[in-house]
Amino acid sequence: MAEEVKTPAPPPPPEGEKKPTAAETPPAAAASAGPAKPAAPAKPAAPAKPAGPVPVPWTSPLVEKYRSQYGSGVDAQTYLGQNYLTVDRSLIPDILRLLRDEEQFEYCVDITAVHYPKREKQFDVVWILYSFPRNERVRVKTQIADGASIASSVSIWPTANWLEREVYDMFGIQFDGHPDLKRILLPDGWKGFPLRKDYGILQQDKEWVQINLGIESGQ
Repeated sequence: MAEEVKTPAPPPPPEGEKKPTAAETPPAAAASAGPAKPAAPAKPAAPAKPAGPVPVPWTSPLVEKYRSQYGSGVDAQTYLGQNYLTVDRSLIPDILRLLRDEEQFEYCVDITAVHYPKREKQFDVVWILYSFPRNERVRVKTQIADGASIASSVSIWPTANWLEREVYDMFGIQFDGHPDLKRILLPDGWKGFPLRKDYGILQQDKEWVQINLGIESGQ
């Protein structure tokens, strides 16, 4: 068998002598190191977020009529084709009745609320009304503080009975003059109001569940 011949390693540079830099490396040695990798292209900046739609003033004979009568107590805006009357809380009974009697908004489609916990007046109460003769829809809203109440509209639209009960059940808002204001979805003894922003998504009345169902909450 032929004896393997080993190539001796090159001697180290003398002490004190610098190792040659890349610029000083002979072409053959540089070629053996391989080509340099190109720099990665810079990522393009994310496009600016487009501005969303904003409310704009709503003008109509109906708006001018109530503005002339109630002044700053009534404001009007339109947003994405939805017309709003923002009304001072004290004017709500009068405005709602006038909209039914004078403007033919005889159908109360819904009553609901929105919770803004960081605001001084934490709740918007909203009435959605429809007029069959006019084929027109309008929303009336007002702001109230936590713990404050608002006049019931059951005497204007009897179907407001169940709608106000749901707002009370989910938000805890009281409607003065309601004939039988009590919960409509949750049991009478339930603690808390589930559509408030400070009510946890998995929160339950553990005491009620234990007493009435005999199980631990969440089972």
